[in-house]
Amino acid sequence: MADDSKPPFPPFDLESALVKVQAAEDAWNTRDPHRVSLAYTEDSQWRNRDQFVTGRAAIVDFLTAKWERELDYALRKGLWSFAGNRIAVRFQYECHDAGGQWYRSYGNELWEFDDNGLMRRREASINDVAIDEGDRRYFGPRPESERGQDFPLR
Repeated sequence: MADDSKPPFPPFDLESALVKVQAAEDAWNTRDPHRVSLAYTEDSQWRNRDQFVTGRAAIVDFLTAKWERELDYALRKGLWSFAGNRIAVRFQYECHDAGGQWYRSYGNELWEFDDNGLMRRREASINDVAIDEGDRRYFGPRPESERGQDFPLR
């Protein structure tokens, strides 16, 4: 049975919002759909680009398919704003497709949490830019020395 809570809990202050964002980045960088899904409520609602996903099982399916096509995925998230039980982040991730084309994806997410610190709503807007492999910035999870740092806009 899944854990029914995921600290820190709302309402968020600066420190707890930063912890929540880093925890999300760390989980997504594992590329483990089951682990990632445990941060969401059983009936969590997502909008991801043009897809609408509801519930943990659907989240696992979505992420499994995502990481089957987005290879060597590496993500960075940054806190944009927070209030009460909501957090806004901006993010960048890099991956390549089966043909070897690399991409950097830029996006914004709006998160809403329940009282147990589980995300009940996630809305993501994402744009992709083809890049050369030599232009990559991210090579796996964020090193300890870079935790808490922002990342370039471009």
